[in-house]
Amino acid sequence: MTSAGPDESIWHYDGTSASRRHPRIDWTADGFSLTLESGVTGSHRWSDLVPLSGTGGRSVYGLRDVPGWRLGFAGAPPLDFAAHLPLVARYGRMIDRIGLWRAVALFGAVAAAVVFVILRAPEWVAPYIPQSWEDSLGDAMVGDFGGRLCETPASRAAIDKLQRQLGQDVPIRQIGIANIPIVNAVALPGGHILIFDKLIEQARSPDELAGVLAHEIGHVRHRDTLTGLVRQLGLSVVLGGFNGQVGGTVNGLLAMSYSRSAESAADRYSIEALKRANISPLPTAAFFDQLSRLSGGEKIEESMSWMASHPVSSARKAAFEHSAIKDHRYTPSLSPAEWQAIVTACTDDKHVKPADQFF
Repeated sequence: MTSAGPDESIWHYDGTSASRRHPRIDWTADGFSLTLESGVTGSHRWSDLVPLSGTGGRSVYGLRDVPGWRLGFAGAPPLDFAAHLPLVARYGRMIDRIGLWRAVALFGAVAAAVVFVILRAPEWVAPYIPQSWEDSLGDAMVGDFGGRLCETPASRAAIDKLQRQLGQDVPIRQIGIANIPIVNAVALPGGHILIFDKLIEQARSPDELAGVLAHEIGHVRHRDTLTGLVRQLGLSVVLGGFNGQVGGTVNGLLAMSYSRSAESAADRYSIEALKRANISPLPTAAFFDQLSRLSGGEKIEESMSWMASHPVSSARKAAFEHSAIKDHRYTPSLSPAEWQAIVTACTDDKHVKPADQFF
């Protein structure tokens, strides 16, 4: 046992009176006791001391569950006594134990690992989601477009021809034309692809449409849509949008982004699919040139590229241009009559809902 005091440097209040006393302190590794004129109090456990204030948190202490109890030191406590004292909880028990800057480094490493897992988890999770579940999700999403899908026998035959040329080995369940005034096409879960009529209206040739469609087929082949949904939402966000309001569903789909690697892989699939089908990639390159102009030009795209999920349009244009074989004789993807059937599908389908009812 070790002792200190009594002297003026050690003072004590018992919590029941306002009298300031100067006790002798006796302590061991297990705890301490105070010897006063009135007798001995304790033994108290070291863990019952609560640091209150003072230099380094070692000047004034309370006793747990005893209001008003105080033990203080005019200077630093005796070293043998101070070795057992608890430190003031400045940041939290664990941080105080390992130190602030070590804790910052540790938490930074953990945060970086968590962000990495969150970004990569969809790619790991998506392949294990049952295909039947994905098919049901895709069917529900297509159902939200009820009455807005255009089709005639001739347009169906032309779309089927494109599918055979570009994705015969891909599990596509439907390629549909949607009477919606948006220049875009989307791949939905479960092997569904929708081409919005405004894109067809803007396309200058069936070969241009073929390149865009092959890109979406690439997403289907790689199950990118499901990965994108897992990353974007939680699936509950998309499922919560199935309320019959097609505008909300489309906005949710267009807000969904794939990773840049997925977009680049879909472009590579498109280039290879066009090559296998002997369809020129140059019209698709022209499509990306048009996208670049619509987005404000190459410099603006490059300045914002760190925020975008797609590669810069000029780079995509270059990739398709470089894949073209000089002086090679390509075959048109569709005949003029077949292309016209796709262009007029929404006009010729008398049962489709008008585009102005989209919103």
